[in-house]
Amino acid sequence: MDLQLTEEQEMIRKMVRDFAQKEVAPIAAEIDDKGVVPFENIKKMAHLGLLGLTVSEQYDGGGADAISYVIAIEELAKVCASTAIFVAVQNSLVCAGIEKFGTEEQKEQYLKPLARGEKIGAFALTEPGAGCDVSVLQTAAVRDGDVYVINGSKRFITNGGFADIVILFAQTDKAQRHRGITAFIVEKGFEGFAVGEEENKMGIRGTNTSELIFDDVRVPVANRLSEEGQGFKITMTMLDAGRVGVAAQAVGIAQGAYEAALQYSKERVQFGKPICQFQAIQWMLADMATRIEAARLLTYKAALQKETGERFSKEAAMAKLFASETAVWVTNRAVQVHGGYGYMKEYSVERNYRDAKITEIYEGTSEVQRMVIARSILR
Repeated sequence: MDLQLTEEQEMIRKMVRDFAQKEVAPIAAEIDDKGVVPFENIKKMAHLGLLGLTVSEQYDGGGADAISYVIAIEELAKVCASTAIFVAVQNSLVCAGIEKFGTEEQKEQYLKPLARGEKIGAFALTEPGAGCDVSVLQTAAVRDGDVYVINGSKRFITNGGFADIVILFAQTDKAQRHRGITAFIVEKGFEGFAVGEEENKMGIRGTNTSELIFDDVRVPVANRLSEEGQGFKITMTMLDAGRVGVAAQAVGIAQGAYEAALQYSKERVQFGKPICQFQAIQWMLADMATRIEAARLLTYKAALQKETGERFSKEAAMAKLFASETAVWVTNRAVQVHGGYGYMKEYSVERNYRDAKITEIYEGTSEVQRMVIARSILR
């Protein structure tokens, strides 16, 4: 494994880091406090090519590799986890799903405007009664000539409240359980498609997370993504990619919290000297730095394996599991280093602490990641 970044990867790191520091960091606390999506920054990221970073150039994307992608997500997450996960969903779940499984017509109609950032996408899998167990999806799609009539609802959908294009998963044959799931591309303007309740979240409050409702929505057969019954395969493939993005997000959250704690420890004076001179603080910082580096290397390994076209389910699960638990651990310690100030919203580590927890939950909980890993090593 070559740990030396290419010139292009370093350029992407610098570009995203500069943008994150100049445009994202100054408003990160505000969008968290108000629970608003930074649409102006989304437009700026589209201009930079970040919303189609990994899409092939032939479909108006940036053509960047998987390592460049995780670098970009980490740099954004260091200052704002909400901004990072928005970019991750657009790239790894929506754009990548259409590029990998879509027809040429679908790529022309949907992927190109998504890659250019003219359209925003969402990935609608989770339901009120179906989270990790997708075989019990209740949203149903019944074919009626050249359309499918879809009824049901989805829950906890990132970007759901304003997405122009939704990749929707529904049962076309409930008797087949997970083998009866089919994927569809649904447009915002389709009659019967409505946005329901918006969630009031603990963390990543600068994102929109909404319920989606489908009431006799008529979706053309031409908008089916791959063949009937292929939805589960699409889901598993895209979740592997999504887990690499969440791992990168978790690494970024942890890195941001660690850097804040390190700086604070040099400035905070107690008992006549900076607290970084106390062994208790030094050991916390040492453990934080070590765990973050290990999480980053696991994430890079998963990204590299994805890039080479090898199966990477185990590697993605390992990266996501370790990085997310590292983020929770590191942000907890960062608050501790700050003491009482760390509990206050004026300090970024308080937000980091809240943001970190979701990385252990979405794209499959830590328990699910352990199941994936165990199945792989026990074959």
